Amino acid sequence: MPGTQASESFRVNGGARLVGEVHVTGAKNSALKLMAATLLAEGTSTILNVPDIADVDIMAELLTRLGCVVNFDRSQQTVTIAVPAEPGSRADYDLVRKMRASINVLGPLVTRLGHAEVALPGGDAIGSRGLDFHIKGLKELGAEAHSEHGYVIATAPDGLHGASISLDFPSVGATENLMTAAVLAKGMTVIDNAAREPDVVDLGEFLVAMGAVISGLGTSTIIITGVDKLHPATHATLCDRIVAGTWAFAAAITQGDLTIHGARAEHMEIPLDKLVSAGAVVTTTPDGIRVRMDHRPNSVDVATLPYPGFPTDLQPLIILLNAVAEGRSIVTENVFEGRFMFVNELIRLGAHIQVDGHHAAITGVERLSGAPVVATDIRAGAGLVLAGLVSEGVTTVEDGYHIDRGYPGFAQALRSLGAEVTRI
Repeated sequence: MPGTQASESFRVNGGARLVGEVHVTGAKNSALKLMAATLLAEGTSTILNVPDIADVDIMAELLTRLGCVVNFDRSQQTVTIAVPAEPGSRADYDLVRKMRASINVLGPLVTRLGHAEVALPGGDAIGSRGLDFHIKGLKELGAEAHSEHGYVIATAPDGLHGASISLDFPSVGATENLMTAAVLAKGMTVIDNAAREPDVVDLGEFLVAMGAVISGLGTSTIIITGVDKLHPATHATLCDRIVAGTWAFAAAITQGDLTIHGARAEHMEIPLDKLVSAGAVVTTTPDGIRVRMDHRPNSVDVATLPYPGFPTDLQPLIILLNAVAEGRSIVTENVFEGRFMFVNELIRLGAHIQVDGHHAAITGVERLSGAPVVATDIRAGAGLVLAGLVSEGVTTVEDGYHIDRGYPGFAQALRSLGAEVTRI
C-alpha cells in the first residue's frame, strides 16, 4: 500500500511563492462512500475519477475481504467492483481503524444481508466522532444495533422499514449510512436535518443511478422510497472541493498565483469569500478558478459549520493564513474539537496563537520559522507543509502518510509550482 509508512516525512525549504496550474481529481470523501455503496447490488459497478490515494487502497482491501473483486486502474482513475450475491458481513478492525469512511459499509450490509459487524473506525485524530446517530437511525429503521467488543453490530433478519428520522446534528456519515440503508427498506424514509454536503449529493445520485428513489438531495430533508432491488451502475466522482480549497489557500498564503482546474466555485462560496476578504483576487475560469494574492493577507474571522458553512476540513488552512496575515483574528471550531491539535505544531513554527475552548485567537506575524513538526491528520499535514513554505529555513513534517491519504502526489505538485519539497 503506497504512502503508509509513518517514518516518511516531507522536507520543506522556506521562501516559495506558488505559481502555475494544478488539477483537482475526484473527492476522497465521495469516492470512498461510492465504493462502499456498490455493496448494495450484485454485479460490477464502475467508479470514475477516483483519486490515487492511500485511502482508496484501504477501501479496496476492505471490499476484497468482503468477497468483492476490486480493480483500481490508476492511470485511468477508475475502480471496478464486482460484488458477489452473498458478500461477507464483517469488517475487521485492522483495516477499519485506518480510515473512518470504512463505517460506510454498515448501511449497505445491514439492509442487503440483514446482518453487519463493522469495527469502530479510526482515521484522523481530530476529536470524538461517535456513532450514536448511525445506531439510533438504524434502530428507527427497524434494526437491532449496538456496539460490543469494539464492533458495531446491526441485525435486521426481517429487513428494514421506512421511518421518520430527525438527526440532532447534520452528520455526513450518519446521513450517508441511513440513506444507503433506507434505499432497500420497505416504505418511505424521511431524514430531517440531513447533511447537505456535495459528497452526500454525489452518493445520492449514484444510488439513483442504481435504481433508488430519492428526492431532496442537497436540502436538509431527504426522502427515500425503498425498492426491492438495486442494480450496478457507473458514476463519475465529484471533484474534491477540499483539495481545491487547499490550493486556493496555498495561493493566498504564499502570495502566489494558481489556476485550479476542476474546482467548482459553487461548492466553495464561503471559503472563496473569505479569501477575497483577505485580499485575494478570485476569478472563475472555464474549468475551475484562479486565485492570486499580491500582498500579505489581511486577517479574517471565521467559524466552521456544516455545509454550506465554512468547512472544518479547511480550518487548518485559514488558521495558517491568519498566522501570517496582517492583524488579529478569531477562528471558531464548531464541528471537531480535536482540530486545534494542529495549532500546537504551528506554534512550534513561531505562530502567535492562543486557544480557549473552541476559539483560537491569532496575531499574524510576517514569517514563521522552520522546525520539525508532526502531522496529526490529513488537512493538518497539508497545512504544515504549506506553513514550511512561509517559514525561514527548513521545516520537516513527520508522519507524512496522513497527507498521502488525501492529496495524490502532493510534493510533486508543489515542486511543479516552484516549491522545494522532498520526501524523506
